[in-house]
Amino acid sequence: MATDYDAPRKNDDDTESIEAIKERIPDKLSGVVDVDEEHGEGFALPDVISEDHDVVVVPAQDDEFTCSECFIVKHHSLMSTRKGKYGQVCIECE
Repeated sequence: MATDYDAPRKNDDDTESIEAIKERIPDKLSGVVDVDEEHGEGFALPDVISEDHDVVVVPAQDDEFTCSECFIVKHHSLMSTRKGKYGQVCIECE
């Protein structure tokens, strides 16, 4: 049997009172998550972040290029034959 989805739908709910509809609406506080004080400590962020990690930045080498689309430094063997609007493009961004 074919169903006309454009036709207006009529249900028994159409005659429902506004008070009954308001009773079905969940409380605003029902979505509040109850946090257990004893077990919630494992999820706390540290107060101080250690800055002991040293990062050495190496400039692009002679056989590397920076893709003008994704801005990742790649080996020249991954360079596309197509040149982008702003410079060389890698084969992944082609």
